[in-house]
Amino acid sequence: MRKKKKYYAVAIGRKPGVYMQWFGEDGAEIQVSGFPRARFKGFASCKEAEKWITGIKNNPKPAKSPKRLKIKNDTAPAQSTPPQKTHTINQGEMITIYTDGGCINNPGRGGYGVVLYDAGKKKELTGGFRYTTNNRMELMACIVGLQSLESQGNVIIYTDSKYVVNGIMKGWAHRWQRNDWMRNAEEEALNADLWALLLDLCDNHQVNFKWVKGHAGNRDNERCDYLAGQAMQKDDLPPDRVYEQRFGVEREV
Repeated sequence: MRKKKKYYAVAIGRKPGVYMQWFGEDGAEIQVSGFPRARFKGFASCKEAEKWITGIKNNPKPAKSPKRLKIKNDTAPAQSTPPQKTHTINQGEMITIYTDGGCINNPGRGGYGVVLYDAGKKKELTGGFRYTTNNRMELMACIVGLQSLESQGNVIIYTDSKYVVNGIMKGWAHRWQRNDWMRNAEEEALNADLWALLLDLCDNHQVNFKWVKGHAGNRDNERCDYLAGQAMQKDDLPPDRVYEQRFGVEREV
């Protein structure tokens, strides 16, 4: 059984090193958020993380990737087939996760909602940020759902975000990661911090993403939408530090 990743290696960032958490003042996120061409990755052990950082130091320039095609938008990726997983997890019952996220305006106050079914038990998760985007909240909902799992398993995530579904199932996020989070020769991939975390979490499970139409009567999707809506209206929401630093947002909310 593969161990759950819990070490975050920052090879290029404000303060390179190995971190045992992603969020928080002592986490890796603050070291890479808004840092030009930051390089970071999750690992199962501290030794693996340190070895990766040493390799980056000895070979700071990433290997040249094939010439990239010009991409006008994310609906026409240069590569549509995701790389094959090198492991298979076949244990326990299927874990079902419904997710949704959104904002008041976009960008604006945001929230996410999660409804999770695991071994016959239902769990609801929710949270929000004072200034963020719809897509970041859609990604955050999936991240929070997967982070809440106590063991590896087969997971299916239902979301009404084609951005999330296509990003994983069509291999966009893997391609961006291989290309140092560049969509093409000129454009950076947005939300690289959350995509990197989601890819790490997906690597711990056998995950399948399914698109569902929003506001179409799906009970659990509607519940997630409600949870997200309630969360974004709460007082004293925390900052989405990566988004605010990246775009130079200074807000007192």
